[in-house]
Amino acid sequence: MTRRDFRARLPAAYWRLWWASAVNNIGDGVFAAAVPLLTVTITRDPVQVSFVSAATYLPWLLLSLPAGALVDRFDRASLMWRSQTLQAVIVTAVAVLIWLDRIDVAGLAAMGFGLGACEAVFANASLAILPDLVPPAQLHRANGNQYTIASVGQLFIGPPIGSALFAAAAVLPFGVDAGSFALSAALLATLPRRRLRTRPAQPPMRAAVIEGVRWLAGHRLLRTLAGLLAVNTFCYQIGNVSIVLLATDSLHVSARGYGLLLGGAAVGSVLGGVVNARVVGRIGPLPALLTALVANVVIFVLIGASPNAVALGALLGCNGFATTLWSVVTVSLRQQVVPEPLRGRVHSVYRMLGWGLMPLGSLVGGFVADTVGIRAAYPLAGAFRGVALLVALPAILSTMRAVDTPG
Repeated sequence: MTRRDFRARLPAAYWRLWWASAVNNIGDGVFAAAVPLLTVTITRDPVQVSFVSAATYLPWLLLSLPAGALVDRFDRASLMWRSQTLQAVIVTAVAVLIWLDRIDVAGLAAMGFGLGACEAVFANASLAILPDLVPPAQLHRANGNQYTIASVGQLFIGPPIGSALFAAAAVLPFGVDAGSFALSAALLATLPRRRLRTRPAQPPMRAAVIEGVRWLAGHRLLRTLAGLLAVNTFCYQIGNVSIVLLATDSLHVSARGYGLLLGGAAVGSVLGGVVNARVVGRIGPLPALLTALVANVVIFVLIGASPNAVALGALLGCNGFATTLWSVVTVSLRQQVVPEPLRGRVHSVYRMLGWGLMPLGSLVGGFVADTVGIRAAYPLAGAFRGVALLVALPAILSTMRAVDTPG
């Protein structure tokens, strides 16, 4: 990336996408703080707590592939605003159940599955549409902006608001989240429509999905990174599913303090999103990627030994920085090397592999916390991540140098 590329203005259509992301991610942050707090008022059983998280990520295993085929067949902007509208309806229904005092773990799990199904369509479409809105030289910068606002909203602004609203009334954060989905949908509806090139008749859904699978399977670097992501997200959920119990039970953090604690992760994630283009431009994508992955391993081991909330917040911040850095590098790589007609399907296969094990990770994390102890989950996950990185390292080193990426 040249200095001129870095300073060039991003297109107006991109900024409409950015504002929609800002609104949506603040709502997601409110929601992310409120759901675990609501769950632990219903049950303190780590296994039951893990069911809600598992249900939220299960659609990535079951529905990601057909969602990717839809993204390549239909207008991506339309799919995005329609999925956000449906998410607004789902959260509104849950808010009504909370107000009526009729919500339970099964209801939260059903909500999580519904929102996750919509997110499978939305996330695949948002990744596929970005190269249509910005020039290739600005992808690292644009992706960094997206990760920055996601971190600010989901981990910094949203959680303190969500925990404060929950402390006032359990229904309030869910009402705010529903409103954020509706406003985001309205902004996304203003994005330019996709002009599909003249193509032969679309193949059947199954054949279209297989085409995306074959393309990813034939790209050594991307399939290696997808496998590594699968292990990393699996391990992330092993630890993350019990973070609310680690904070509130072991470290005695209050409901308001829990939201502020999550804000610690946001500080690092925001810095990672802001400086990623400069880091990649200075040291290159390969060193940036490997540095972040090694840092994640060390940080996970240390999180389980956190002596207090301040130390835990600092470690979450470091983890947020490293995670954002390696995420931006890999996302920008996919957006550059995957052909436009296949973007949705390849992204969906990548996400299915990368996120498909998260429900299992949630369940494993719940059982680990229940049988071994709440503090054991993160160190165990860090050890698994370290082994996976060692296995993937030869393929990354031998292939990524040959890929023509910015910086």
